[in-house]
Amino acid sequence: MMAGNYDPQPLERDSTFYVAGHRGLVGSAIWRALRKAGFSGLVGRTSKELDLRRRDDVFAFFADTRPRYVVLAAAKVGGIMANNTYPVDFLSENLQIQTNVLDAALQHGVERLLFLGSSCIYPKMAPQPIKEEYLLTGHLEPTNDAYAIAKIAGILHVQAVRRQYGLPWISAMPTNLYGAEDNFSAEGSHVLPALIRRYDEAKRTGEPIVTNWGTGTPRRELLHVADMADACLHLLEHFDGPSQVNVGTGKDVTIAQLAAMVASAVGYEGETRWDTSKPDGTPRKLLDVSTLTASGWRPRLDLEDGIRGTVAWYQSNRESVRK
Repeated sequence: MMAGNYDPQPLERDSTFYVAGHRGLVGSAIWRALRKAGFSGLVGRTSKELDLRRRDDVFAFFADTRPRYVVLAAAKVGGIMANNTYPVDFLSENLQIQTNVLDAALQHGVERLLFLGSSCIYPKMAPQPIKEEYLLTGHLEPTNDAYAIAKIAGILHVQAVRRQYGLPWISAMPTNLYGAEDNFSAEGSHVLPALIRRYDEAKRTGEPIVTNWGTGTPRRELLHVADMADACLHLLEHFDGPSQVNVGTGKDVTIAQLAAMVASAVGYEGETRWDTSKPDGTPRKLLDVSTLTASGWRPRLDLEDGIRGTVAWYQSNRESVRK
């Protein structure tokens, strides 16, 4: 089967479908979306059951389960602080995970595979909004370049499989994601869960001031994981092409606006200050989502509604969330 001749079709609901990273933020949302869509052959393994860094174990798993479809959502992820502090871990572990899963999927003839990347693959100073074609046209954001390089390697790996073996594998590049099951740790979280944790804690302890990193001026696009999961299934059933596909809303807000939304959702009435000695990261990351839009997909959840729902989930699961 040559990739150029593949005509995307609805996936068969009773086929074996492996979701790598099915307990994470994105993977768990994809699992829920697939269940809702009627998939009965879902397969998942926790990191304790299957360490994707162990190549022989990954190949044995594929030999045993022989999935027809795969979504590769497993990754070592984190915010600016974690990426900047542990670049070796983010580069090495993600390369191991990706290479093992993609090689095993190829050996065992996985028909349709979707690799999930990250918008940090694009140059720091890329023109806005960021088109898929801007990949590898400039320098990366230095605070998370190691993670970005690993994800770029995954995209090129998928493209290489298409060229060499003709399999219709694809890659999706989500914008900043949020929602239930996120990482709310002080060191490992991304901007939105970090803000939720900080403002929730300030409200509960009566802190009069919340201090956030940076200037509050960088702009970020955010997409709820439920919308991301819906987009992944849509792409698997409606899109085929060598380029990665941007997945987002096409709209962004400043970090300061985001902080205000979180404070409002939490009910925090104190003061917000900004520690300008801390890094801002990329000044703006807004994805051009015209490829996705042209395939017939649109997000459903409004940002403020999504934040309120995520805050409610965090407050209900505060003691058991990833910290």
